[in-house]
Amino acid sequence: MNTLRPIVNRSLLLVLALVCVAAMTSVALGQTDTKPASENKRYEEINLDTQLYMIVGSNQEGSDERIPASLEAVIKELHASLPFKNYRLSATLMNRVKTDGHLDLHWIGGPVIERAASTTATPSFSDFFVRQVRLSQNSQGQDVINMDGFRFGSRIPIQTSAAVAANGTTVPSISYEQTGLNTDISMREGVPVIVGTLNAGPSGDAIILVVSARRARP
Repeated sequence: MNTLRPIVNRSLLLVLALVCVAAMTSVALGQTDTKPASENKRYEEINLDTQLYMIVGSNQEGSDERIPASLEAVIKELHASLPFKNYRLSATLMNRVKTDGHLDLHWIGGPVIERAASTTATPSFSDFFVRQVRLSQNSQGQDVINMDGFRFGSRIPIQTSAAVAANGTTVPSISYEQTGLNTDISMREGVPVIVGTLNAGPSGDAIILVVSARRARP
C-alpha cells in the first residue's frame, strides 16, 4: 500500500495540472475572441454615405463645367493623365449603406454621351452594384473603406443611321451599346478615387467613374 501511494499522488497532480492548463487556455481563447467581436460590433453600428460620380471626358472645345469643389483634385489628375480637353459631371448618386451591407441600384437617365444620341430625350439605362461595403483597418492601423464586388454597367444609345419617313421627316435609328466594369477597391475615408475609364461609342468621349465614401453623420 505504501508503494502505490506515491504513484497515486503523482497521477492526481498530473490530472490537476492538465485541468489548470485547460482552464488557462480557455481563458486565453476567450480573451482573444472578445477583442475582434468588440471591434466588429463597433463597425457594425456605423452607416456609410457613398457617392458615385459619372464624369464625361470630351475632346470638344469648351471648359470644365458642373464640377463640384470636392472633385477638383480628381479633375486635375485627369487633365494630367488623360488626353481629353474638358470634363463635365454627368450624374451623381448618393446612397447610405450600413457597413458590411450591399448596394444595388438601377436607373434611367438622359444619354450619358449626348453627342452619341439623336436627341437629349433618348434615355440611357445604368446599374451600380456593390456586393459588400465595409469599414476596416489597413496594415498601418488606419480606417479604410472597402467596396468588394464593385460593378457598374450602362447601356448607351448610339445613333447608327437615319431613314426618311413617308411624310419627309428623318427618323433616327438608335442602337444600344453595353459598357461597364467589375473590380474591388479600397479608399481612404472622404477621398474621391478614380475607379476606371470607359470608352463610350464612336464619339471618342469616355465615362470616368469616381467614387468616395465617409461615415454618415448621426
